[in-house]
Amino acid sequence: MKITGSLAYIGRSTLFFLAAIGRVVLFGLDTLRHCVTGPFYWRELFSSLIQIGWLSLPVVGLTALFTGGALALQIYAGGARFNAEAVVPSIVAIGMARELGPVLGGLMVAARVASSVAAEIGTMKVTEQIDALVTLSTNPMKYLTVPRVVAATLCVPLLIGVGDVIGIMGGYLVGIMRLGFNEAVYLKFTFDFLQTWDVVSGMIKGIVFGYIIALMGCFYGMNSRRGAQGVGAATKSAVVASSVLILAANYILTEVFFTA
Repeated sequence: MKITGSLAYIGRSTLFFLAAIGRVVLFGLDTLRHCVTGPFYWRELFSSLIQIGWLSLPVVGLTALFTGGALALQIYAGGARFNAEAVVPSIVAIGMARELGPVLGGLMVAARVASSVAAEIGTMKVTEQIDALVTLSTNPMKYLTVPRVVAATLCVPLLIGVGDVIGIMGGYLVGIMRLGFNEAVYLKFTFDFLQTWDVVSGMIKGIVFGYIIALMGCFYGMNSRRGAQGVGAATKSAVVASSVLILAANYILTEVFFTA
């Protein structure tokens, strides 16, 4: 009986997990379909661009600045064991552009945006504002989901590009002020080893991460349960799901981009 009960529990959990994946995939496909068909709510899109892009810049910039500085210190300390301190500028630049910039930027935006979107839409559902939109012949997907998904998909790669520059600048400041690097030599090593594809690949990751962040926020907001506890659970689930999916997508994209 214990074995049968355990197998039944595993089976139920597996079916629940697969059903959840199916709902997310269908929601994502439905969102893409609405992105290419009218009507478009440009005012909502502009508001989402400000909320997701401009207002996320300070947290992304500060994260990148301190990450670049800490990365320079760590690489210098590790390289000193092999008399390879000169690799600090190149590894800071490559590491920020390829991995740390996109991933940390995506996670910080997920913490800020996915939670905000899920809470906002979840509250609208609890207070029956979404039902009011339907009554007014307004598609909630087009009015609520599409502007946020489009805005995040456009803004996150730009935030990551800015974060890369700030992160490299953080490493540069630590390198010349704390580690004694020559300014011209540091910049030369940075630009000699940093390739265009390193930056472009990180921004492509940003497009995927932005889509994931907004999609998870909208999905859990639209499917939140009634009451304050339901909104809180939706907010938590949106942040956790978007963070895990960002890390998983980062691995897959890194495998595709940099493995021959």
